Amino acid sequence: MKRLLNLSLALTAAFAISACAKTPSAPEMASKIDIEKVCSVEKNGIKNVIATAKKYNTISQKEGLEFRRLGVNNSGIIVAVEEAIKTGAKEVNPKTFKGKKSKTVLETNFAAHRACKFAIRALQQAHEAKSTWKLAQPGAGYKY
Repeated sequence: MKRLLNLSLALTAAFAISACAKTPSAPEMASKIDIEKVCSVEKNGIKNVIATAKKYNTISQKEGLEFRRLGVNNSGIIVAVEEAIKTGAKEVNPKTFKGKKSKTVLETNFAAHRACKFAIRALQQAHEAKSTWKLAQPGAGYKY
């Protein structure tokens, strides 16, 4: 009976400790990723790189952090690269966030690399901002 009581107390304590443990958020997990290794088209192949970009871009969209550069959302670049992979095109011309063709024409491998970097970096910057935002305030860190 004593063993059963001790075992149940130990299990209850272990459960309580594991329930209180903080699970890392998506920006925290992304902050530990080496972008150059993960987003290298030469090492990982274009399909793996674009799959990684798609995975992290959906997370950044849910968090409201999707990158937009030169009028093109990162999801637009991902769609354009996927279409280029299907058709075998050497260059991509992604659509703007308004649905029009952009002036930006990128080589397919570079576009995949860029989409992957933008997807992960958005989450990394969100994680970094939690600890460094005060440094940007005058008088709270940097001296002007």
